[in-house]
Amino acid sequence: MGRRWGFLIGFVGAVWLLGSGRGGQQSPETAAQRCFCQVSGYLDDCTCDVETIDRFNNYRLFPRLQKLLESDYFRYYKVNLKRPCPFWNDINQCGRRDCAVKPCQSDEVPDGIKSASYKYSEVANNLIEECEQAERLGAVDESLSEETQKAVLQWTKHDDSSDSFCEADDIQSPDAEYVDLLLNPERYTGYKGPDAWKIWNVIYEENCFKPQTIKRPLNPLASSQGKSEENTFYSWLEGLCVEKRAFYRLISGLHASINVHLSARYLLQETWLEKKWGHNITEFQQRFDGILTEGEGPRRLKNLYFLYLIELRALSKVVPFFERPDFQLFTGNKVQDAENKMLLLEILHEIKSFPLHFDENSFFAGDKKEANKLKEDFRLHFRNISRIMDCVGCFKCRLWGKLQIQGLGTALKILFSEKLIANMPESGPSYEFHLTRQEIVSLFNAFGRISTSVKELENFRNLLQNIH
Repeated sequence: MGRRWGFLIGFVGAVWLLGSGRGGQQSPETAAQRCFCQVSGYLDDCTCDVETIDRFNNYRLFPRLQKLLESDYFRYYKVNLKRPCPFWNDINQCGRRDCAVKPCQSDEVPDGIKSASYKYSEVANNLIEECEQAERLGAVDESLSEETQKAVLQWTKHDDSSDSFCEADDIQSPDAEYVDLLLNPERYTGYKGPDAWKIWNVIYEENCFKPQTIKRPLNPLASSQGKSEENTFYSWLEGLCVEKRAFYRLISGLHASINVHLSARYLLQETWLEKKWGHNITEFQQRFDGILTEGEGPRRLKNLYFLYLIELRALSKVVPFFERPDFQLFTGNKVQDAENKMLLLEILHEIKSFPLHFDENSFFAGDKKEANKLKEDFRLHFRNISRIMDCVGCFKCRLWGKLQIQGLGTALKILFSEKLIANMPESGPSYEFHLTRQEIVSLFNAFGRISTSVKELENFRNLLQNIH
């Protein structure tokens, strides 16, 4: 009896020693720790922490946002996927079936969306349609009413203004088609290698304020780098003004978010009868594991959270635009349109209640002349990135790239239009600040993609918990 008790006490003691790290080597890190242990606490340039975002997004926002994005107003997006690449001619088009996009037939899109009745109320929209028709003719017809002539000039002034961060598609073009986003989901298509790397390389190397002498970590198109070059890159990045540093982090965050989507909806198995899509743990680790990416993966994930905060802040700022009685999510179905507007406002008020919003007042502060020049550089660099999306060789990747870049560009437009939003009329067209349906659909779908990424990180964290 005594020997058995002695053995038991010795066994328990050994277990305790091992667990406390005193009995020899500690158990190795789990895969979850390697990906996520550095993705916690406060984010750089922010007063918000990752854990607060996770709780807010995953339990209060994500379910309702997904419901809204499944509605007709938000699922149909008009896009021109046939625009030529403005930068180079040798585009290798992806021939895989999963790269293809299936456009909508004309009778599949609600009439209210096709009729362009989405900007304001039905009464106000009659004026706007008349204006836009006159604008397409290239002049203000003197036979139009004085009110309509004024509106035409105001719309022209707006379209020529410098508040746009994206080069938007001409949705009047014969090549522009409606796409059902629910039937063409963002997921792994097999588009990878040098062609895909070239897109991101041009974005980072030529549009993120980076001099050629500074080498970006883990650039697949560059020769291998040492630790000193990586340190040089981050020393350079930390030495930038907050605006240029934020620009890089937004692009890095978007890149990370897209990689999360591709890892979460990966083609795991294909037979003649069906395709099985799901979480590819290995793919996720290759992109975000701290060891496999030499510490770069966790940085990318923190930039994803930074992007989340920027778009969340923009949505909180634009609430007055959507609260106006004249604004409708117009599809032609009055009951559903009213219900969806109520859901939209619920979501926006939930977003407004977030306790740790990003403070954008630090952007473009200081000397007014220098601030304005920096803002214009910021805007032009981003517009250039929106043009690069026409060079993507996978049509489904091009679709989601264009949508998410336009969504982020719309968020930036909102953040830098605070005074215009504050001065909007309570009813009728807002000439100084307005959002087209394209901008609205891209804004919410882009944020929906980032919200989904944050939710998927929780799923990957659980899947990796017991893997070493």
